[in-house]
Amino acid sequence: MQDVIDHRPPRRPDGAAQQPRVKRDPAPSRLKYRLERMWLTPLYRRIVRIGVPVFLVVTTAGIWLSDEDRRTALTDSVIGLIDKVQSREEFQVRMMSVEGASPVVEKALRAMLPVDLPASSFDIDLPALRLQVMQLDAIESIDLRIKPGGILSAVVKERQPALLWRHRRGIEILDANGHRVASVTSRDVRPDLPLIAGEGADLVTDEALELLDAAGPILPRVRGLVRRGERRWDLVLDHDQRIMLPAEGAVIALEAAMALNSAEDMLGRDVKVVDLRDPSRPVLRLGLDARNTIRLARGLPELGPDGNVIEDGKKGG
Repeated sequence: MQDVIDHRPPRRPDGAAQQPRVKRDPAPSRLKYRLERMWLTPLYRRIVRIGVPVFLVVTTAGIWLSDEDRRTALTDSVIGLIDKVQSREEFQVRMMSVEGASPVVEKALRAMLPVDLPASSFDIDLPALRLQVMQLDAIESIDLRIKPGGILSAVVKERQPALLWRHRRGIEILDANGHRVASVTSRDVRPDLPLIAGEGADLVTDEALELLDAAGPILPRVRGLVRRGERRWDLVLDHDQRIMLPAEGAVIALEAAMALNSAEDMLGRDVKVVDLRDPSRPVLRLGLDARNTIRLARGLPELGPDGNVIEDGKKGG
């Protein structure tokens, strides 16, 4: 007789029936879902990856630096390290080289150095030193740099004196652009420079130089240029002669006067003033001798130095 195979599941020892197996739900839990959604946020990821480590480092450093002795020791260590680096031989400036400066300017330039040489290049603030040097009126530009070998090089371009400017506060030397170069006590200090005078004359130095160039034929006789009303010039000559120039076209008017003088020797005569303020109607003011000569030729009495007619009694006396 064949064995009968029982395919029924075995019974539990306690005799209870076997419970059916519950399948696992693949969906995440609510907490896990929220955490995953937060992780997908860029700001949250930055906070976790960067913010939290930085916060821990700052907190740790703050706790460590809260002790005054630790702070003092750290500061001393940093300062000592900086001093050690800045004192290295390759950073030492041992001499200063000045080119293009007069002895007076060179002396002033060396006196402006913030430290005594030799010194570390870190102790010399080149931009600040340049601003300080540019306050010297005599310097137009300067190139400051530290060259290999510990040399502080200063290449200076000084302003070239072109004019003397006399005003109510004194006499100053100006360059061609009207910038102050220096002050002088009298014109005799620089007799080689032409003189301009009057308020506002320093603002039109370019025109003054053009007028002096136009007055070339009589330049040895020129005493200077006087600014009138801050709008026009008078050219002052020796022998108390004066050429009054217009406010506009002064150079052209003076060139015309020079041509007339070359042809007629106008300024070699007894002429006190050549009035060219109206170029279309030039006026000559004669001297006293010339006026009296004309008056005598016309049978008129002579004039005195004050411009009044000399009476016969006074003339005889």
